[in-house]
Parts: sequence; structure tokens; C-alpha cells
Amino acid sequence: MVKVRQDHPIAPDGSVDIDAWLQRFAGIEQQTSPTLNEIKRACELCQQADAAVTCEAPHSWGEGTSCLRIGMEMAEILADLQLDHDTLVAAVLYRAVREEKLALADVEAQFGETVAKLIKGVLRMAAISYQRNEREERVFGKQSDEQADNIRKMLVAMVDDVRVALVKLAERTCAIRAVKTASPARRRQVAREVSDVYAPLAHRLGIGHIKWELEDLSFRYLEPSDYKRIASLLDERRIARQEFIDDLLSRLRGELQSAAIDGEVTGRAKHIYSIWRKMQRKGIGFSQVYDIRAVRILVPSVRDCYTVLGIVHSLWRNIPHEFDDYIASPKENGYRSLHTAVIGPENKVLEIQIRTFAMHEEAELGVCAHWRYKGTDTEAGQDGYEQKIAWLRQVLEWHDELGSSSQQLQDDLKAFDQDRIYVFTPEGHVVDLPKTATPLDFAYRIHTDVGHRCRGAKVNDRIVPLNYHLNTADQVEILTGKREAPSRDWLSPALGYVNTARARAKVQHWFKVQARDDNIAEGQALLDREFKRLALLDLEFETLAQKLNMQSLDDLYAAVGASDVGVGQVISAAQRLIDSKHPKEPVIPFKAKSSKRKKDSDVFIEGVGNLLTQIASCCTPVPGDAITGYITLGRGVSIHRADCSNVLQLQSDEPERIIKVDWGATPQSSYSVDLIVEAYDRHGLLMDITSLLDHERINISAMQTLSDKRKNTVDMQITVEIRGFDELSRVLTRLNQLPNIASARRKHSS
Repeated sequence: MVKVRQDHPIAPDGSVDIDAWLQRFAGIEQQTSPTLNEIKRACELCQQADAAVTCEAPHSWGEGTSCLRIGMEMAEILADLQLDHDTLVAAVLYRAVREEKLALADVEAQFGETVAKLIKGVLRMAAISYQRNEREERVFGKQSDEQADNIRKMLVAMVDDVRVALVKLAERTCAIRAVKTASPARRRQVAREVSDVYAPLAHRLGIGHIKWELEDLSFRYLEPSDYKRIASLLDERRIARQEFIDDLLSRLRGELQSAAIDGEVTGRAKHIYSIWRKMQRKGIGFSQVYDIRAVRILVPSVRDCYTVLGIVHSLWRNIPHEFDDYIASPKENGYRSLHTAVIGPENKVLEIQIRTFAMHEEAELGVCAHWRYKGTDTEAGQDGYEQKIAWLRQVLEWHDELGSSSQQLQDDLKAFDQDRIYVFTPEGHVVDLPKTATPLDFAYRIHTDVGHRCRGAKVNDRIVPLNYHLNTADQVEILTGKREAPSRDWLSPALGYVNTARARAKVQHWFKVQARDDNIAEGQALLDREFKRLALLDLEFETLAQKLNMQSLDDLYAAVGASDVGVGQVISAAQRLIDSKHPKEPVIPFKAKSSKRKKDSDVFIEGVGNLLTQIASCCTPVPGDAITGYITLGRGVSIHRADCSNVLQLQSDEPERIIKVDWGATPQSSYSVDLIVEAYDRHGLLMDITSLLDHERINISAMQTLSDKRKNTVDMQITVEIRGFDELSRVLTRLNQLPNIASARRKHSS
């Protein structure tokens, strides 16, 4: 299955003859004149870019290899896959842009946004500097084959357009074809990358002939002795095997003709890597690989497939447990066919594949067989295209490529969470993290010591806060200090510094092992500050410690200081303690807001209390409809659909009687709480405070401010509606983080 590279036609001056190549290229697929003109323009631009670089170092792909030649070969591969002209143009220009001989902005100006976007997407995939370390067993605590699996998952996660993956596959196919004359180390490097990443990706895309070529070429360079041995064994028996297959094909064609089926019968070559993998997986010798003798039968319809299956089984006895119906149950990548093994003539085992012509095209071209030009699809065609894209973005059963039979690995990969992200280390390794991960989570994922010494972070060479949310394909660099010094703020959920259990546990453990006296001091300071902010000053602290199963108050302080017990847990225990002594008084002893809904009603009326409601008979809204309320005379509030003609007229005639209503459950009780904010005055201070409260969905009932122009300070009393101590603590924490805020606390009621 290894293809021979075709030489490109050469003009008398020694350059590539673009016109002669285009004539040959037009024969690959019926290309339209506009498409060929665009490709010619791209080739000429690429040729000019190659010529402009006069002192070029020897190309890593081999002697005489230029960006134009690589682009032409990529375009030939993609034309075989029946890709559109934008993809072919992008393929021609990609290598010149990659090597910075062409500017992406110039490509966009001359060939449009789509071509530039495709090239940009392939460049993102090329950012993965895949390096297989042959000597080290582990990279950042992960097995190297696990690293390869991470890279495969990241490649899929990065692809927004299936054409991007196809261009990259074409480029890697050209690369592994070209390294035949390269050094052994270079051949192994490219072969390892292709074997671990791109051959499996071609399999997931269902592109059979590219997958087979990539597998065979990789196998040729990674296991040269095994490759040569199997190739020689195939050559030794080729003549006898071909005579056997020819007789078999002749008989099957006669049977199809007798059944009036217009089919096609061919011998199917078994590629070398597939033979070797079966020998390794089953622990058998070459002579026991039965499907070296294989036949493929193509027929017009699915009904014909099963008819031919019946004919084959009537001619020869089938082998039990060697029949697979991938038509009724297609493979994950969409592959469909009937596979059966029979005891054929001369008692030789024979594998037969039966499929329709359409199934065969899909098996060879995979996702490309479903290609549609966006914008000209039918609705159904567009749905199918989007399903293919969604399918491409999934990572399913990579254990096939890892060659592992580990049931645990299979279960883990089947349960793979699509909401994970994949980021780079500065060395180009890939680390997987939850979607909400921060640079601190990344630091602790790399190594505990890196996390403890973290002082800052760069993402894509830009300084970011430690609670910045990372995205797939970000390159993260951790800035470290000389000594370990985690901050207790990292453990505050309100500040969002660490969002993984691993990182949180590492920080907690660090504080736990510090000196007990330090922990007591830190814990006491934390609790005193929090109780003061929440205006909880009349507590029996020894009783509170006992309620938390602590022997003494110092034990409680030490546990809080070591982060074994969170401040929130202590506050919750304090609330229960107060409730048990004063059962009729809530911990926030203020009047609850009267936002309620009518009993047994699904309508919640914002801000008007417990009013009578009724569903309007003119439009009869149901839960889920957008609704509007109208205050009637004596009958409460009438609920209409928002697009009801009656309520639209009422909005025009009596807008003052229209109110906002929503479907939903009864809102939680909320309480009025007075906050005291002391700050140094500045422009925009009030806007920052109100914006923060709005972001936290906190309603402001009242606000008073008192400025001191001489001291340039401002004191504020803000009455807000709070649903509980957790929310109050979070709001006070965030207020204290604002610039110029000296303190933010709850007002103590005397």
C-alpha cells in the first residue's frame, strides 16, 4: 500500500512546469476552469516566494524539495479526496506560509478569508511540537504513549473545520513520503509522530487508503527488519496466491452474472502493517494470517449485499464467529460492510468483504465522501455535515491505536469528558485539565513543587492573573520563586484560584504540615476577620469549637489555619448554634423580601408580593412561553403570552398596568442586610461597586454615601438583599478585592 511519489514536470529553465502539472492535475478529478485558475495563481505566488529566498538552508524534507513542490503534492492528495477549491488553494500555499515565505495577510487579500482561515487552522495544529523521548519512560509523570493519546485528543479538540484536519493529514503524508532519503533519526522521528497521531486520525476520519499508507510507511521506518521480513514472505507466495485469487474471482463473477447482479469482484491487498499487527495481537505466525487471501465484492444495493452473502455461504462453508455485519451495526467512524471468512477451494481460508459502491467510496474517502459545499446544502445534507463535524470532535476508543487490551483504559476512554481542555507546556508537551482550570491548577498538575513556588503565569507569552481560565491550545509558563509560599487566598472559592481537587489538596496539605503555632495564629486571624466582617461578635467560641468536634478553641484555629476546616464550615456551624439558642430569630435578623408566587401557581410575579393570578383565555400560555402580566380591576393579574394581540394593544393603551412575570419555582427567601464600605475616593468607584453587585445578582435596596473631601475618603452604607451567609461572605470578599476599598463589612446591629 506504499505509494511512489510522482515527479513534477520540469520546465526547460529547471523550474516546475506549472501548466504541465495542471494538465495532469485536472485528470485527477474533473476540476472546473475557475478552480484551476485559482490553483495556478496560488502555484505562481508560491513559486515567487520560493525564488525570493535565495540563501535557503537545505530543506528538512530532502534535497530539491521546495514549498511549491510540497504544496502541489498536498493538492494532489486532497483532489483524490474530492475537496473543494478553497482547500486545494490552501494546501498549495500552506508550506510557504508555515516557513514565513508568505504572509498570511497577503494570502487573505488575494484568495479570501476562507483560504486564510484554513491555513491558520493548520498552523494551530502544527504548533504541537511532538517529541517522542526514546530514553525517558515518563514525561511529567505520564507514560509517553499517554502523551501521544493526549496529543491525538487535542488535535481533534482543536479542529473547527474538517478540512483543516484533512490538509494536515495531506501535509504529514507528504512528509513521510519525503524522508526516504533523510537520516535514520529523522525518519524515525517523523514515523513515530505519524504512527502515534496522524494514522489514527485518518482512521477516525474513515479515510482508509491514507490510513494504510501512513501505517505502512511508519512501520517501514520504525520496524525495518519486520517490515522487510513480511514483505519478502508476501513476494515469495505472490504468484501462487495470485493464481488462486484469479480462479476464485472468475467463479464469483459467474455466480453474480447468474443472479443478475451487476457487481464488481476484485482481490484485496492486505497491507503489511495490518498483517504484522494481527500477528502480534493474536500471537500467530505469518502462515496463520488467513485474510492474506481476500476478495472484495461491490454491488449496487444493500439487498444485493445480503443476496451475495447467501451465494458465498452456499458455495463454501463459513467459519463460525468470523462474520461481522457492519451494515446493520456500522463502526464508530461510519464504516459499513459485510465481512465473512469461509473455507474456500483447496481448503484454504478466505476472507470476503461485501459492500455497495457507495459504502466503498465512504470506506476509501471517509468524511470526504460526505463533503458538501456549505451554503448549497439541502437542510438534510447540512444536518449530516454538522453531525460529521460533531463526530470528528469526539474522541472515541483510542485504545485501538494504543494497542492496549486494558479494560480499565477502555472504560476510562469511553467515559472521556468532552469538557476538558488541552494546554501546552513551554517544551511543547500536552497537559489535560478540566475546562475551568487556572494556571495554578496547571502548575500543580505539572509538579507539586512548581505549584508551591508559583508566583505568576504567562499564557501565550502574556502575563495573566493566577485565576485566569485556560483554553485549549494555550501555552502556559509558570513563573516561580525560590521558596515555597502558597497563599491562603488560593483556597477561597470566591476568588477562583484553584478549581481542581488535586491542586486544592496540595495547598491544604502544605498548610497542614506547617508549625502548629503558625496555623493557630493564621486560623485565629482568618476567623476574627470573617466574624468581624459578618458582624457575628457575640458567639461562644468554645461551644462553637465543640460543635465542630474540636477539643479546644486552639484546635479549631489550627484546623482553620491548616485549611482542614474551611471558614465557610465554621460560619455554617455558627449559624446552627445561633438558631438552636434563638429558634425564632434568623442569623440575619431582618425582614425577608416579599417576592413570592401564588400558592399552587407556576407564575412568579417579580416585586409585587402574593397577588391573585389567572391564565388569560385569549392566548392560554403554557410553561415555557414568554409571558407578560396585566393588572386587572379586581381580578388580580392576568397572564398573557408576550405575543398575544390583546396584551400588545394593552401595552400601547395602558402601559402602566403591564408588569414583568416569569415562570418558575418560588424564589429563595432573601434578607435585607446593611453593608458598610470604607474607601479612598476615586473616579468610577461607585460604578465598580454597583457593577460587582449586579454581576453577583445582588439587589440594592438603598444606598447612602458620605464623602470627606479633606481626607479624600468616602463611607457608604448599602442595603442589599442576601440569601444566606455563603453569599454574604462571597460578596464581602469580592468587595474587599476592589481597588481603593479599605474595608467592606456587615453593619453590626446594636
